[in-house]
Amino acid sequence: MSRMKLVAGLDPRAGFKAGGRDCGTSVPQGLLKAARKSGQLNLSGRNLSEVPQCVWRINVDIPEEANQNLSFGATERWWEQTDLTKLIISNNKLQSLTDDLRLLPALTVLDIHDNQLTSLPSAIRELANLQKLNISHNKLKILPEEITNLRNLKCLYLQHNELICISEGFEQLSSLEDLDLSNNRLTTVPASFSSLSSLVRLNLSSNQLKSLPAEINRMKRLKHLDCNSNLLETIPPELAAMESLELLYLRRNKLRFLPEFPSCSLLKELHVGENQIEMLEAEHLKHLNSILVLDLRDNKLKSVPDEIILLHSLERLDLSNNDISSLPYSLGNLHLKFLALEGNPLRTIRREIINKGTQEVLKYLQSKIKDDGPSQRDSATETAMTLPSESRVNIHAIITLKMLDYSDKQATLIPDEVFDAVKSNIITSVNFSKNQICEIPKRMVELKETVSDVNLSFNKLSSISLELCMLQKLTFLDLRNNFLNSLPEEMELLVRLQTINLSFNRFKMLPEVLYRIFTLETILISNNQVGSVDPQKMKMMENLTTLDLQNNDLLQIPPELGNCVNLRTLLLDGNPFRVPRAAILMKGTAAILEYLRDRIPT
Repeated sequence: MSRMKLVAGLDPRAGFKAGGRDCGTSVPQGLLKAARKSGQLNLSGRNLSEVPQCVWRINVDIPEEANQNLSFGATERWWEQTDLTKLIISNNKLQSLTDDLRLLPALTVLDIHDNQLTSLPSAIRELANLQKLNISHNKLKILPEEITNLRNLKCLYLQHNELICISEGFEQLSSLEDLDLSNNRLTTVPASFSSLSSLVRLNLSSNQLKSLPAEINRMKRLKHLDCNSNLLETIPPELAAMESLELLYLRRNKLRFLPEFPSCSLLKELHVGENQIEMLEAEHLKHLNSILVLDLRDNKLKSVPDEIILLHSLERLDLSNNDISSLPYSLGNLHLKFLALEGNPLRTIRREIINKGTQEVLKYLQSKIKDDGPSQRDSATETAMTLPSESRVNIHAIITLKMLDYSDKQATLIPDEVFDAVKSNIITSVNFSKNQICEIPKRMVELKETVSDVNLSFNKLSSISLELCMLQKLTFLDLRNNFLNSLPEEMELLVRLQTINLSFNRFKMLPEVLYRIFTLETILISNNQVGSVDPQKMKMMENLTTLDLQNNDLLQIPPELGNCVNLRTLLLDGNPFRVPRAAILMKGTAAILEYLRDRIPT
């Protein structure tokens, strides 16, 4: 029905105000005119501290053109304008919205992300047609109950607010399919939540949840559940009955056991890295018929069961940074595209094989099956045949693998007998991880002519001594999970160093000396407190292809980092910066670098 008929019998302008008078320069008239035709108005990034009245009244007031006595053709009759259905006012400085919001009852999309809103007007209940509401990156502490009236709402984005609880009646949003509550302050999820029976995607990551309600299994359509970065110690067994579940993220929690998934036959990705899981058993694996990605990195696994071969569809398996000393040879029969094993005390596979990548490791494991070679048990027997005075030293590893291994002993010092056992043997690899050592053993300098690989992770090192800087053949150095906050300038003597792992330490900035080690290909410095990087110096590091800065304190990413075109992997998740957005980060390194380059001031 045309707007002229609505006011039949009256002056054509009765009930309308003259439009455009209170918009100033903040909203160009051309934009409003186009919005009346298209039903869509985008006012993002205009530095608005409030929404001009002409926006709320766009479908109520007479447009400016009509007041200028302009003649209207058939295509421009303002009284037949299109109701506004999509309003984007993101990336502004709005602190509140008025109840005039009710003047736009036809809205199906309202995007107000990245403002400074602390509350929403109660009039939001009148947007009965609303299907998508984005209020992310604001300062909301509570949600108004009126939001539960939006029965047609399908997508609700509330991430990066300050929510401490979920409103009563939330379960009435029966059409909701996509809900993002990540990066808030939630400590519980109410059981009534499970009544959101249409929900397909639920993101609860980066909150303070200690448990999930058992009733979650009622979400029969849920395909994507993200509970990363919480405080979960257990998962309700009922979750295993969620038969539509395809993606499950449980990284960075406090899980000690992996749940079984008897009904999750569609589960394609299971991410349980950075927990405290100690055991992987056949029961955990046998129902995962569709699994493509299994992420078990940074746990406490000591072994992998032979039943891993049951995962016929598996493409990506991440076992890095566990306590695994041997692998079942049957793993070689899987058609893996990616297998990560770094940071394990593997004794049955030499590092040079691991360094050659997934396919070489699989070939090696397959060859062991074909050769029907010595089993891992034989190796263990051989290892045990040591001289009494060297009973704690792995002689087999020294002779066969050229490895000096004194790991997982909780020792505060490395005994002299460990170094004495080397004798005239060539040592290329040192593993003193998972001890309690507070300083680098001075006798390590004895190995400077041959050692290329040193693992000192999971110790109590607070500084690096010059002994380490003299290992000039060093290519791989693992120092993660210590108490380090700086590196000595003398480390630039490590002229062959390619990979350094500094994750889970106390660095507040990227150590200056790293910029001067031009052979570096990989820098892993996640889970520290790094607040800045120098893009100009980093650009000079032409060999650097991997930079992991996840979970640090970066408030902004310098656009000039986009000039580091040699980077193939740049990981930035878990930092407090606002741009680039998560959507850009998800597209991968090339997209991030391009985004940054586009923002370099000219």
